[in-house]
Amino acid sequence: MPSVVLMDVSLSMTRPVAADGSEEFQRKNLAIHGLTMLFEHMATNYRLEFTALVAFSSLYELMVPFTRDYNALQEALSNLEDYDKTCLESALQGVSNFVQQEWSSACPCQVVLVTDGALGIGRGSLRHSLLTLKQRGEDKKFPLPFPFPSKLYIMCIANAEELQATDAMENLEQLLSLNGGEGQIFTMEGPLCLKSVQSMFGKLIDQAYSPFHAVLRCGNLSSDVQVFPRPEPVLVDEEVDPIPKTVQTDLEIVGFIEIADISSPPVLSRHLVLPIAVNKEVDEVGAGAADETEEESSANQMAGKSPNFCVLLHGSLKVEGMVALVQLGPDWFGMLYSQADSKKKSNLMMSLFEPGPEPLPWLGKVSLLGPSSDAAENPYGEDDSKSPFPVQPKNKRSYAQNVTVWIKASGLQTDVQKILRNARKLPEKTQTFYKELNRLRKAALAFGFWELLKGVAELLERECTLLPDSAHPDAAFQLSHAAQQLKLASTGDSQFAAFDHNIAPMQTDFSGGGGGVERM
Repeated sequence: MPSVVLMDVSLSMTRPVAADGSEEFQRKNLAIHGLTMLFEHMATNYRLEFTALVAFSSLYELMVPFTRDYNALQEALSNLEDYDKTCLESALQGVSNFVQQEWSSACPCQVVLVTDGALGIGRGSLRHSLLTLKQRGEDKKFPLPFPFPSKLYIMCIANAEELQATDAMENLEQLLSLNGGEGQIFTMEGPLCLKSVQSMFGKLIDQAYSPFHAVLRCGNLSSDVQVFPRPEPVLVDEEVDPIPKTVQTDLEIVGFIEIADISSPPVLSRHLVLPIAVNKEVDEVGAGAADETEEESSANQMAGKSPNFCVLLHGSLKVEGMVALVQLGPDWFGMLYSQADSKKKSNLMMSLFEPGPEPLPWLGKVSLLGPSSDAAENPYGEDDSKSPFPVQPKNKRSYAQNVTVWIKASGLQTDVQKILRNARKLPEKTQTFYKELNRLRKAALAFGFWELLKGVAELLERECTLLPDSAHPDAAFQLSHAAQQLKLASTGDSQFAAFDHNIAPMQTDFSGGGGGVERM
């Protein structure tokens, strides 16, 4: 899970703080001290974390793009300059754009905002931004909530009393709630000093950057591992009260299954599993890591000489093309598998399934799975020509008709093109035209896809205007009629958008080659 550190370098951060000693500190110095502590912790315990540093005042600047080089991040901290007033909105917009460009909107990210709580003045201040939230157009929307899953941690180089004396705390809380409430506001306790800032950043580390250590077991074999990033608690919707479930520190492998049988299952999150003795990315022969110091390299070479179950497991899964089912807690399972990072490197990964005894329906209940050798006959056949999965349900389900599903844009495009092809062959294809039209109409109504109905209606009207002079007069009547009925359905009015209603062909009567008269 990448992190972005957003550092306030406005003039208010240069305010001095009272110090007992002779050395005078600015709030900016305290912030740098706290961030240095955070980066040192991450360099030791979160070496695979990508972190970026952004400085902001009225403008923002990307000081260090996403990197694992924590020396570069600390060097950038020491070179920060002082600028003008605080403008947080533009900085948050910059973070949003930068994260999406680097990781897309699907990747979760942690944003650490370091500020003194001075919100700026006038236009561009946080106070002004929050007051004008409801007066904005779509092109000037406030950047929160971020378009990607995120947690926002606000580190205030000020104590709670100072923030509550103004409306700063209230505005920061509103900022947090705009992002879905994920995150926390940290303030300094007691006087503003090095000890207080260390305590505050220590709380952030405990909550967001503490490593998750566990023991991976399989029979009599075991290995101490670190799971990265730390698995988040999962909220299970129960009938009474939602209960958060956490991954246990004892991870028990309950069996192995072929990759083809498990396919690409839906998962809650994915995590890297590192053997603590080696504590680096695993490659073809065992373990190897980039950007390590001489001391780390020496220690890892010594650790690599000792047998390690985690390295053995990773190599076996990779060679055999299998995954390991692992129990994360009561009625909660996941899978361990090898994932290639490049042609030469691969990692041992762990994916978490939805909590429950039957997370993947095609496997059935995990507790009922067992060794294939215990079966009366080989479930895969003598020559591995068959598979026991998917598990067939005891009661055969009955479906009255096929359901229209558009998983990809190409499927929807095919259905629309089929309607247009039949429209060009009216009136010979009248029955087929209305059959396909009603099938698309029902699916669009079921999905609430009103725009599709309106779009197809416009296509039919266009086809009507493009009819050649030699076209049968009935074609224009049918196309206009169908377009009108789709437009009425797109309004959502229950009179015209009933799911069970079918659009019937318009009844027309033509004598000779003249125009048609609608039969009343």
